[in-house]
Amino acid sequence: MDEFVEPLGMRVLIRKDESRQRTRGGIVLPDQAEIPTITGRVVEVSLQVERDADFPIEKYDKVLFHPKNSIPVDFEQDNLLYVVPIEDVVAVFRKTESPKRRRKAGQDDASDSAG
Repeated sequence: MDEFVEPLGMRVLIRKDESRQRTRGGIVLPDQAEIPTITGRVVEVSLQVERDADFPIEKYDKVLFHPKNSIPVDFEQDNLLYVVPIEDVVAVFRKTESPKRRRKAGQDDASDSAG
């Protein structure tokens, strides 16, 4: 039986992206540089977050999060997994329109065709 980590409450499990040692501008960062927000991929979403329409976060989304309250999970050798409170997820990277905008556009289309 495979083991997995299921976040509870208003939390998500995120696999932190590899740390960059150099910025886009070419500045070399020391190993212990404090970066206020970091990116990662959502690995698991708690049932509470999944059911809350205010947080349109799904498994595999790329997110930007503040690591201050994140809890490292000693589950894999590379230790890149973190349980993150949903309020510390500050952005989700999207390639298309947001679900809210799509839903509103769909509602507008339905009302146009009805009238």
